[in-house]
Amino acid sequence: MHHGSCLCGAVKYQIDAPIESATHCHCSQCRKGHGAAFASYGNVRREHFRFTQGQEQVAAFHSSPHVTRTFCRQCGSNLQWFADRPHPKWVSVALGTLDSPLGEIPQTHIYTESKADWYAIADGLPQESRS
Repeated sequence: MHHGSCLCGAVKYQIDAPIESATHCHCSQCRKGHGAAFASYGNVRREHFRFTQGQEQVAAFHSSPHVTRTFCRQCGSNLQWFADRPHPKWVSVALGTLDSPLGEIPQTHIYTESKADWYAIADGLPQESRS
């Protein structure tokens, strides 16, 4: 089981299953949304994720057709990314919000064709272009 929270602690969540995998997304939306070279998300089935505190503080932004990103209204912490299509049963949780250890899981860099020109991917993880 995993627990997580936003920066200010207003929003807390629980994941009651293993996080299956992680993606480090280099698309321009993730870079802008996180203010970083890429965004790291852990993928879990939606039925295993639940807010345990502060759900009323969770705001949603529809960043593109069928894609929703959630964040804390108070501190702005990115919380989730999910798509109505093509993966309606999955949610991607911002790994930086985890309060419990993750351990080793499969990881991949995605949308690498959009990566920031000032960042070099040099960790040896698989890389995928998804344009």
